[in-house]
Amino acid sequence: MIIGVPREIKNNEFRVGMVPAGVRQLARAGHTLLVEKHAGEGSGITDEEYIEAGAKIIPTAAEVYGAADMIVKVKEPLPVEYKLIKPFQIVFTYFHFASSQELTDGMLERRCISVAYETIETPDRKLPLLTPMSEVAGRMSIQEGAKYLEKPQKGRGILLSGVPGVAPAEVLVIGGGVVGANAARIAAGLGAMVTILDVNLDRLRYLADIMPANVTTVMSNEFNIRKRLRDADLVVGAVLVTGARAPQLITRDMLKDMKPGAVIVDVAIDQGGCVETARPTTHEDPVYIVDGVVHYCVANMPGAVGRTSTYALTNVTLPYAMKIAELGFPKFCMDDPALALGVNTVDGKITYRPVAEAFAKKGYTPIEKFY
Repeated sequence: MIIGVPREIKNNEFRVGMVPAGVRQLARAGHTLLVEKHAGEGSGITDEEYIEAGAKIIPTAAEVYGAADMIVKVKEPLPVEYKLIKPFQIVFTYFHFASSQELTDGMLERRCISVAYETIETPDRKLPLLTPMSEVAGRMSIQEGAKYLEKPQKGRGILLSGVPGVAPAEVLVIGGGVVGANAARIAAGLGAMVTILDVNLDRLRYLADIMPANVTTVMSNEFNIRKRLRDADLVVGAVLVTGARAPQLITRDMLKDMKPGAVIVDVAIDQGGCVETARPTTHEDPVYIVDGVVHYCVANMPGAVGRTSTYALTNVTLPYAMKIAELGFPKFCMDDPALALGVNTVDGKITYRPVAEAFAKKGYTPIEKFY
């Protein structure tokens, strides 16, 4: 198979879809690797390293897309890339379709095979390709939240840790999954007082066992969210419904009860956001203020730490890329149910149920119809 690795063009996106070690492994298996010139630059990977690993360096994205059977990316294609995608070309990347009708329509029109990192799901309900970026985003949410709590950034002027004689910040984490657990751990390590809300009591029991003493677990419901928002200096939205749009748990009317200069970091923004007033922002212009509350809603948070994120991501994507390249479509679906769940569109049809439910008029075609 011919595998293309284009340069990412999303605002301040410094990750790349494959590292030289992955190139070497795929090349040794007999596949051809085409890497766009300077694709690895943001992650500190030179073209020479890719060449040494067995890749060919290609001058433009158009040439990479034009020649490749499979495209391996990090972020969803942007509108300028849609026209480069060919019918039945496999595009292996994060898509988050449920949050974007434009993207969904674009991939349906191109009739490509969209394999979404975020919906590959193992039998034990784990999301192996989402986990490492959730770990990064969860940890970054506290790093960024702490920065925007500073007064020059329009925040409350609060130090997360406090100092002797001055109380630490109150941090509210909504969602106790991978993002939420990582956010809580970092915030607690800095000395903040942390509350985690989740709807799963078993998960709360687990978190209560493993978290330090300055972390409190509370059942998530509207009453508790409203109550805890009043005291929060920093709120992290860490809610995930696999493949579907995130539920909006913080409504516009709740903001009036929050402290002026409090900060919300909505990590769920990739899936539409769990805050009603959230809208996607970029690393270049990351925040805005609504009703006195600072909103940080960068849709590709891990892209800012490209080197760490690239290596963490490609540790988990490579085995799946190998299987796709080895078996092709639809054999890789028949061989691996987890990968079959990753296929969101084929030949102009939506094949992942939560995406079809987000855009009901588009209809749903089970992936088995293509076997």
